[in-house]
Amino acid sequence: MESLRNEEQRLVLMRFFKTGEGEYGHGDEFLGLKVPQTREVVKHVAHDMDLCGIPELLKSPWHEVRLCGLLIMAEKFKKLAVKKLSSDEEAISQRDDILTLYLNYAEQANNWDLVDLSAPYILGQWLMLPTHIVKEKQQVVDELAQSDNLWRQRMSMVCTWMTSKMGDPSWCLRYAEIHLHHPHDLMHKAVGWMLREMGKRVDMELLRDFLRQHADNMPRTTLRYAIEKMTDEERKYWMMYGK
Repeated sequence: MESLRNEEQRLVLMRFFKTGEGEYGHGDEFLGLKVPQTREVVKHVAHDMDLCGIPELLKSPWHEVRLCGLLIMAEKFKKLAVKKLSSDEEAISQRDDILTLYLNYAEQANNWDLVDLSAPYILGQWLMLPTHIVKEKQQVVDELAQSDNLWRQRMSMVCTWMTSKMGDPSWCLRYAEIHLHHPHDLMHKAVGWMLREMGKRVDMELLRDFLRQHADNMPRTTLRYAIEKMTDEERKYWMMYGK
């Protein structure tokens, strides 16, 4: 990956991911790789890499190398989550191992893209599958939501993209309510985005019910994201609300 570094693209990415003093990505370092380049590396190494090699990638100072580690875990989880393996004892244990590793290194996913490209495909899928982990699934996500770390908090919200896709709106509704008044704009966007996806993939009336309860005191960014797929007329109606 270091051999693919691109200085011009590196500077673009450092601005895009807000790495300046006082910004949410302060201190992050980039090689200057685009996501398709990182995915190409994953394609070549994911099959042969054991989980024990992943922490070295997740602890890398390079943003793209950490992304590579997260994508390898997501790819491994995907192969273990196919229908024929959903209740297979060995597959369950391996999925639990991936989930545990992911949670242990959650703070290494320290920007929104790292969270968004991993949380739905690891944590979100795990929530919908059998597990041997003793801790209640809701407790696992609650601990992320109650963390004082922005990226753990975002994981608890963005993982619900997958649960909604798989037909269960309850996770989205729970964590949207928990994070509704979060102070950070990145969480306003995440909550609105997940509400929109829940409405689109499960039931628009559930989204409307949520808005009826909360639209008058939710951040306008959240509201704007949530109603993005509605008609112009309905968007205008809801945008009369919000803070």
